[in-house]
Amino acid sequence: MNILVTGGGGFLGQALCRGLVERGHRVRSFNRGRYPELDVLGVEQVRGDLADPDAMLAAAAGCEAIFHNAAKAGAWGSYDSYFQPNVVGTRNVIAACRAHGIARLVYTSTPSVTHRATHPVEGGTAEEVPYGEHLKAPYAATKLIAEQEVLAANSVTLATIALRPRLIWGVGDNQLLPRLVERARAGRLALVGNGCNLVDTTYVDNAAQAHFDAFEHLQAGAACAGKAYFISNGEPRAMERVVNDLLRAAGAPEVHRHIPFALAYGVGATMETLWPLLRRRDEPPMTRFLAEQLVTPHWYSMAPALGDFGYMPRVTMDEGLARVAAYWRNAA
Repeated sequence: MNILVTGGGGFLGQALCRGLVERGHRVRSFNRGRYPELDVLGVEQVRGDLADPDAMLAAAAGCEAIFHNAAKAGAWGSYDSYFQPNVVGTRNVIAACRAHGIARLVYTSTPSVTHRATHPVEGGTAEEVPYGEHLKAPYAATKLIAEQEVLAANSVTLATIALRPRLIWGVGDNQLLPRLVERARAGRLALVGNGCNLVDTTYVDNAAQAHFDAFEHLQAGAACAGKAYFISNGEPRAMERVVNDLLRAAGAPEVHRHIPFALAYGVGATMETLWPLLRRRDEPPMTRFLAEQLVTPHWYSMAPALGDFGYMPRVTMDEGLARVAAYWRNAA
């Protein structure tokens, strides 16, 4: 089958491309840049901007399914800088599906669409946990709009599904763990609150597997069509343990310094005010949204994903950590 992956050059995107190629599909990736890793896989690369409808339409020509994984992520930036790729880009993907008669759309969403300040989520499903309100982070706010529009687009001619993998990590991560390691080695890392809040995470191969499982079951009228699902390893652990397990795997110093949530939240608010005044283009080390995320329990039920499309994590946390440790040792 001919399959388009948006954002195939990213961390999860490369895992999706690799897995689809291994399954015998012909894969095309729509990216802003070019990635040698995709050339090695034999993935066709098309460069363009998600917010450009003509570019998206051309990239989807001849494809029979789309894995829409591309998005602007992060905790900082103007609302429009997120709205264009995340909302307008998703609208362009849906329009391309309709224009070309593409029957399946697997969308990579995020649990952040359900964020509600410090309200805990403990074992909930997507049907039980409501969407967030008054979201402070443009990433979460725009992904919420995009997810709703993807699910609303589900029909007898286009089957859609939204997957919400929680905190993806693993071999090849060039964002989360490298930043943790850098801050830990510089002595600039602290835990917010007591670090005992339970959180879910997702090893990258499991996140990709969930997409493949959903894709194989997705069709008009399927149990999973038009629905959203939380995805994780299903092994909630204390935030302090998660952070230190990752740091230890990378050979970095563990962190045991804690700061109160009120202080972190206040620092985040101050930085959000100062960054534009100082014309800073980098991401502040703390925001109000990040402080809330770091202190709140977030773990989810995998039962709907198992029941509707057979998703079961294949790589345990401990196995994933062993793989990460070997990767960092070899890279040293």
